[in-house]
Parts: sequence; C-alpha cells; structure tokens
Amino acid sequence: MSDAPQEGAVKPPAKDPMKSFRGVMAGTLVCEAITVGLALPVVARLGGGVGTVKGWAVIAIAILLLVACGFVRRPWIGAVIVVLQLALIAFLFSITAIGVIGLLFLAFWLWAFWLRRDVARRMAAGTLPSQQQR
Repeated sequence: MSDAPQEGAVKPPAKDPMKSFRGVMAGTLVCEAITVGLALPVVARLGGGVGTVKGWAVIAIAILLLVACGFVRRPWIGAVIVVLQLALIAFLFSITAIGVIGLLFLAFWLWAFWLRRDVARRMAAGTLPSQQQR
C-alpha cells in the first residue's frame, strides 16, 4: 500500500472540466428561459393570446428550463433538456418563431453534449493539457 502513482495510471486533471461544463449548462438554461419568456409577445400576437393553451405551454417550458438549472449535476438532465427542446420544436406547426428558438437551442445542446463527451474521452485517456507533466 504505497501512495506512489502506478505505472500507466492516468493522472486526474488539476481542475474538473465537468464542473465548468455544469456552469455553462446552467447559464445556457437561464438564457434559454429568458429567450422563451421574451417570445411571449409573439404568442400573444400570433398564437391567440398568452391565456391560451399555447401561451401556458410556453410559460411552463420557460419555468421548466429554470427549474432544470438546479439539476445540472444529475446524469438524466441531458434527456430532460432534449425533451424540452423537442417540446419547443413542436411549436413549429403552430407558432413558427417558437419552434425556431427550439431548433437553434437544440443545435447548441447537441454541440455541447458532443463537446462534453470529447472532453470526458480525453480526460480518461490522460491527454488533457492539465494532465500533462510540466
């Protein structure tokens, strides 16, 4: 039982890159909730009013995006985010502007999840710059 590093063992990074990613996720969720909330005048004008089912659905999605910020550490949050994006994209058939917001943010989330997977792969292989010997 020695504390010496084992031969071939991967050194963990000095800073946790996934912690940074959780901050990006929370910030993006807040920005998306604000964007969806700012689309309410579009719903009022083109969707029959904010008091309709469409209006309440947009409000509910904006609130769920804010609630999701509290769960960014959970492993299932990625699926929740994708489902919320698909709910926004469903508006393409009734209020196109809301659906476009969903498409734009879905594109960002797919890129961010790919980036997170790439960082995790590189971290496991020990090839992150913070894992290199100086």
